Amino acid sequence: MDTEAQHTERDPSATPAPGPAEGSRSARSGALSRPLEGPWRKAAALLTLCVVFLLLLSHFVVQPFLIPSGSMEPTLQVGDRVLVNKLAYRFGGEPRRGDVVVFDGRGSFVREGDQGNPVGRAVRSAGAALGLTEPAETDYVKRVIGVGGDRVVCCDRRGRLQVNGAAIDEPYLHPGDSPSQVPFDIVVPDGTLWVLGDHRSRSSDSRDHLGDPGGGMVPTGRVIGRVDWIGWPFGRWTSLGGPAAFAHVPDAGAAHG
Repeated sequence: MDTEAQHTERDPSATPAPGPAEGSRSARSGALSRPLEGPWRKAAALLTLCVVFLLLLSHFVVQPFLIPSGSMEPTLQVGDRVLVNKLAYRFGGEPRRGDVVVFDGRGSFVREGDQGNPVGRAVRSAGAALGLTEPAETDYVKRVIGVGGDRVVCCDRRGRLQVNGAAIDEPYLHPGDSPSQVPFDIVVPDGTLWVLGDHRSRSSDSRDHLGDPGGGMVPTGRVIGRVDWIGWPFGRWTSLGGPAAFAHVPDAGAAHG
C-alpha cells in the first residue's frame, strides 16, 4: 500500500478552490449589497439636505413655535403650532399694537444667565426650531398693548384698558377675564413694548414685572417675530391679523400734546 500517496491526497492544508455554486453565491451577494447601498445613501443625503433647509428657513424666515401654555387662550391653545414671521420687523418694520409676538424674555421677564449645557441647548434649539419640542423657557408669546411713547392705564370706570387716553374693547380676551386685576399707569419707553396675554388671569406678562429693573418692558431687539398663522392642527388653520381694537388709538405724540 502506498501510504505516502494517500496522505498527500488527504492533506487538509490544501485549500480547495471554490466550486461553481459557491462562487456564484458570493457574486450574487456582492451584487445585491451594492445596489442597496445607493438608495440608502441617497435617502440619507436627501434627509440631511431637507433638515438643513428647514433649519435655515426657520432661522431666517418662518419659525414653527409650539404653544406650551394657556396664557394666550382663546386665541392660541396649548399644543397649537404657530408660524412666526421673522421678516415682519427685519426691514424697518416695528411691532404694532395688537400684534401677537414671540420674544426672548432674557433681561426683561427672566434674568440673564447661564443657559445650561451647550450641547443639550443646541439639540433642544434645533427641535424647537422645527416645532417638534417646546420652546426654550426664556421664549414667550404675548400680545403687544403699548409701543414706545404710549401711556397705558388700567383701568377706566368701565374696567377697560386705556392707551393714550383711548379706551380699548378687547374681543380677544378669555371669556370671564377682566382686562387686569392689577392697576397700573405706565409710559412705555422708546424701543420697548408693553405686552399682555389674552388669558389675563393665567398670564405672566408685563404686569408681573412692574417692580423689576426695566418695569416689564420688552426691548424690541428681543422680538423674534410676529405670529401670523396657526399651522397645526389643521382644523385650527387660520391667519392672525391685528385686531381693530387699536385702530382708533392716537399716536403717543398727539395724545401727550
